[in-house]
Amino acid sequence: MENSNRYNFTVEESFESARLDLVLSLHLEETSRNYIQKLIEGGNVKVNGKTVLKKNVKVTSGQEIEIEIPEARELDIEAEDIPLDIVYEDNDVIVVNKPKGMVVHPAVGNYTGTLVNALMFHEKDNLSSINGVIRPGIVHRIDKDTSGILVVAKNDIAHEGLSAQLKDHSMTRVYTALVHNGFSEDEGTIDKPIGRDPKDRMRYTVTPVNSKNAVTHFRIIERFGQYTLIQCRLETGRTHQIRVHMKSVNHPIVGDPVYGIKDNLGIKGQLLHAGTLGFVHPVSGEYMEFSVPLPEEFSRVLEKLRK
Repeated sequence: MENSNRYNFTVEESFESARLDLVLSLHLEETSRNYIQKLIEGGNVKVNGKTVLKKNVKVTSGQEIEIEIPEARELDIEAEDIPLDIVYEDNDVIVVNKPKGMVVHPAVGNYTGTLVNALMFHEKDNLSSINGVIRPGIVHRIDKDTSGILVVAKNDIAHEGLSAQLKDHSMTRVYTALVHNGFSEDEGTIDKPIGRDPKDRMRYTVTPVNSKNAVTHFRIIERFGQYTLIQCRLETGRTHQIRVHMKSVNHPIVGDPVYGIKDNLGIKGQLLHAGTLGFVHPVSGEYMEFSVPLPEEFSRVLEKLRK
């Protein structure tokens, strides 16, 4: 297949007897399950070297899965009338509270229903062009199943100013997470490099090979025996950083379908919330900080644990 990406991974024990399309959708969390099913039916997925055409085939621990995905096309992304939770807006930036389950920008097989589609409807042509038609205005992103706050640039000057702050780690980014297991300490720092998992190119892991430095500061907010509510402040911003770092210290995030464990309190998608974002306004030079409350689902879980 021309212009494609090939990914390989080994089925973990936790996915024993799960459907092939489900396992693939959990590994490729920004690709729709419907598109993955089409890839399977189109002969783009192999299990132990043999092409599999049925989406509901049950996988077995230890099987080698290979999937070939066409590269994202630069195409016209449609504006969609999707409600936005706008925290702040001026002529240069817009701060939004993204709900859990929403993808930030279009990706292969997932060109609708994203934050970008909603922004294009709300902002018309008032978004920066630096990242092209697929990601207009997008300076940084948070994972599909991570809820919370992010800033979008309305023009290229704002985009460049915000990107510089991300690069020099001066932007304030604070997350709340519910993780497994208790802590002996009240706060700490995880300073471990993160890179692609050599055994599964669709995941990230702590590794000294082909990695980037990653630093996460955490403190305990509330203890629930086998669960702990923590606050994390990012010093760096690597892909899946908090999720990978917490797993590396035996505190995977509750509900995380990729880095978590089976005991997930019935939650689908990680209980990770980007609650606070602070930055120097790229035009006015004023420091601005915004916070949004935990989503209802997250709050419900905490209330249940308190009882």
